Amino acid sequence: MSRKRTLLLLLTSLLFVSLACSVIGGDGDEAVVEEAAPATESPVESDVEDEDAAAPIEDEAEAEDESVAEDDAEEAGQLGEDDVPPPTPEATATAVDSPSWWQPAPGTSWQWQINGAEIDTSVDVDMYDIDLYEVPQATIDQLHADGRIVICYFSAGSWEEWRPDADQFPPDLIGDPLEDWEGENWLDTRQLDALAPIMAARLDLAARKGCDGVEPDNVDGYDNETGFPLTYQDQITYNIWLSEQAHQRGLSIGLKNDLAQIPDLLPYFDWALSEECFYYDECEPLTAFVQAQKAVFGVEYELMIDEFCPQTNAMNFDFLKKNWELDAWREACR
Repeated sequence: MSRKRTLLLLLTSLLFVSLACSVIGGDGDEAVVEEAAPATESPVESDVEDEDAAAPIEDEAEAEDESVAEDDAEEAGQLGEDDVPPPTPEATATAVDSPSWWQPAPGTSWQWQINGAEIDTSVDVDMYDIDLYEVPQATIDQLHADGRIVICYFSAGSWEEWRPDADQFPPDLIGDPLEDWEGENWLDTRQLDALAPIMAARLDLAARKGCDGVEPDNVDGYDNETGFPLTYQDQITYNIWLSEQAHQRGLSIGLKNDLAQIPDLLPYFDWALSEECFYYDECEPLTAFVQAQKAVFGVEYELMIDEFCPQTNAMNFDFLKKNWELDAWREACR
């Protein structure tokens, strides 16, 4: 009885094992199929979905770029076809503060010869001041070849009967004669409409001849007996006009004498030229030019060189001892 029971228990155990294996094997195959199913999706459908998903992102980026570009254009003030911005005030100021014409500093050596049959070009100086009309073009060219600056003298406040354009001055412009200068009369500088074309032609001649600047003489008529009721403001207006016209042509311009108007004219003139300020004890106003780093040229006719050179050198002026004829002879203070 015992051996039969043992055999029966053994068979029962085998049956349960067989059933268990059958169940486990069927469940495993189904699991493999379910896990592999996602891999059967179409690659084409996947790409389409990716493109559709990316399109909104790209559209948003393009819209953002266009918006930024529009904002930049508005901030730039709608720059126009060439997208070139207008010059800033700072750039304009820099251009004005850096002119192209000659601007001598104190310590510039010079020679002044506006009379004499022939210009002596052998003087070793930085600048020559010579007559606009009487000096031939070849002399100006030679001075330039020698490395000299050439300043051209003409009278802006007087009529000179020997000048080639003397007949262009209307009679009502011509006033009283200059004392001690025969054949020369003061001009009515208030009549700028009539005077301007004549003086502009002289400045044009200076530019054509290659002058680096001009020395307009007799620009203090308001302080002299001219035959006209010239006022301080009349002279200021005329002198500023001369300066602006010279600069428009690229010409340097000096203020000749006219010491009382230096405070008003200093910004418009590039250097000063004084006659006998030490003889008349009136040099102090000229120090404003030196303080502005602008040269002060000057001459004394009557004083001996040791009577004025120590003072001019101390004041950083560039003075000469000259004779009244203003020929080639000179003695320099430094």
